[in-house]
Amino acid sequence: MTRFFLFLIAILISFQSVGQQQVPLNEQHYLDSLKHILQKKIPDSSRANTNFLLVEYWKFKDTLKSKAYLEAGTAAAKNDKYLKALALFYKGQYYFNWNKPKASDAFKRAAEALSPFNTKIAYAKQAASWYNYAIMNVDKMGYDFITKITLEKSIPIIEKTGDPKRIAYYYTQLATILMNNYQFSKAADYNEKAITLLEKKGAVDTDLLFSYLTGVSIYCYDNKADRAHVLLEKAQQLLKPYPSSLNYPLYYYNESLYYFTKSSFDKSLASIDKGITLAKKYNQKQLYQQFFFRRYEIYQQQKNYVKARQILLDIIKEGTLTAKINDRAMLYSELAKVNEKLGDYKEAYRWLSKYRQSNDSITNDQTRVKINELETKYRTAKNQQKIQTLQSENKQVQLNARNERLYKFILGLGCLFLLLLLVFVLLTARNRRKLAEQKEINYKQQLNEMERKQQLKITKAMLEGEELERERVARDLHDGLGGMLSGVKIGLSGWTDTQPAISNDKDLHRIIGQLDTSVTELRRIARNMVPDTLLKFGLETALKDLCEFYMRDGLRITSEMFGIQKNIAMNVQLNIYRIVQELISNAIKHAQADNILLQCSQNENTIFITFEDNGRGFDMATLSEKKGMGLDNLKNRIAFLQGKFEVHSAPGEGTSIDIELKTNINE
Repeated sequence: MTRFFLFLIAILISFQSVGQQQVPLNEQHYLDSLKHILQKKIPDSSRANTNFLLVEYWKFKDTLKSKAYLEAGTAAAKNDKYLKALALFYKGQYYFNWNKPKASDAFKRAAEALSPFNTKIAYAKQAASWYNYAIMNVDKMGYDFITKITLEKSIPIIEKTGDPKRIAYYYTQLATILMNNYQFSKAADYNEKAITLLEKKGAVDTDLLFSYLTGVSIYCYDNKADRAHVLLEKAQQLLKPYPSSLNYPLYYYNESLYYFTKSSFDKSLASIDKGITLAKKYNQKQLYQQFFFRRYEIYQQQKNYVKARQILLDIIKEGTLTAKINDRAMLYSELAKVNEKLGDYKEAYRWLSKYRQSNDSITNDQTRVKINELETKYRTAKNQQKIQTLQSENKQVQLNARNERLYKFILGLGCLFLLLLLVFVLLTARNRRKLAEQKEINYKQQLNEMERKQQLKITKAMLEGEELERERVARDLHDGLGGMLSGVKIGLSGWTDTQPAISNDKDLHRIIGQLDTSVTELRRIARNMVPDTLLKFGLETALKDLCEFYMRDGLRITSEMFGIQKNIAMNVQLNIYRIVQELISNAIKHAQADNILLQCSQNENTIFITFEDNGRGFDMATLSEKKGMGLDNLKNRIAFLQGKFEVHSAPGEGTSIDIELKTNINE
């Protein structure tokens, strides 16, 4: 099996590089979320980053769309140095699959441009730039070059992020490289480290999928099929909810490898048939041809040499797997062997001759490289000898010139000392004055910073106190007054049943109905004060529930949620919930709206809220004059979440509010 090994490594490295784009397994939801973000009014930095993510998404599927998003992202980056460096990285991603020289140049420039930035995301992109640069040059430099770049560049840089998920990705790459060098034990160790990091973090994404599939390959080539089967099952469970994932061809390739290791050739052929169909659909040319090569290997084992020979001829005719001379020589050798098995010695001799010519070409190339290295060393030695001769001749001249310069230097030094003394006195006086001014500026800045922090503490304490008071009042209303009113209702209803004379009294039933309405209203007030849905199910569910709660005949509320994560701190979720609650309440009470739209989306650590209503609207010139507890609470909560908001309204035209909030205020 090892004679086909280098083909497998090229496939794994190519597909794992796709994993760097971090596209979730649920591709359609991911794509829709990005498109919704671009449709909104967002800062240029967010627009640039969103366009860059779409460059990666489309780079294999549609290069025209990928290019369009690259141009849009680069335009949004403008003069921001970090975003311009990021644009180089995504330029390399755009060229990744079809122009290796341009991709190589872009990745190297990106790695150098990203080096001054000391953020986690910058470290991650810098490490990826170096690794992709190595991939683009593997044909010229070999796998030693990838190993060197991975160990000396990518892994040391990615470890600065402290992110287990990102570190695990490069452990998987290193495992692939070690597997290429037949060091299966070490490869398995690094790949298991990657899987442990990803599973411990709870990752369910393409990085974990590629780690599983890499492990399948390692164990199959190490003849440990049982261990490979465990990882293959895990990979299948990851992919199962996403039947249209472009990662299925690689899964079927590893599945066929597993069945081949188990000598289950019919099952292996079935997996190959599935993989061929999908690889052709997703335009994965290298893998598409590799499936045919694996089918050839099975026919070899089954001694079906006629079909095996035809597959090899078709592969050579297509040309994808003959691009490298080493691979071409190996294919010629296999054709010579299979023709010999068929008794066609003339054809066997012809392909053997081609194989020898290819081998001679490889040997000649290697010889030329060695001759060039020797010639370069010779020229370097001759140049060094000439330099030493010139240095000896010039040494005496330099000594004479040095003595003359020393005399002039001592003479001028005295004059210079007096001048420097005068300059020193003047500079000292000026520096003292500047130092005093700077101290005053620093003192004012410190006072402003202390005032800002104190205001933040006050805001936080006020909001926390407000929530605690809400919880206390809600509990008293629900458990105390609510229970009492329910008891009164039950008592009246029971008493009525024992008094037939007044059981049909309309006024009594009206009073009981009013008690029932009061209990319902009391519970509604308590529910508004303490959102149980938020505590139990998270922000996205709570906001949808809040919108449904306010809806009634004549009032329609549409809510749209995109990418809201569940790991947001509870105090942040609660403040976002209160902001939306206040917006809806204002639209209903003051604007008298009957149609409301709420959109919430999350991009990394930023929440975007768009709120629109068709209410009465108001004059924007009077916004600064509007006062009230609701508006003040809204501003306080937005300021507490380090956010900003914009309001657009006019009388009779409704109101539109855009809010941008941070979820990492405690970091």
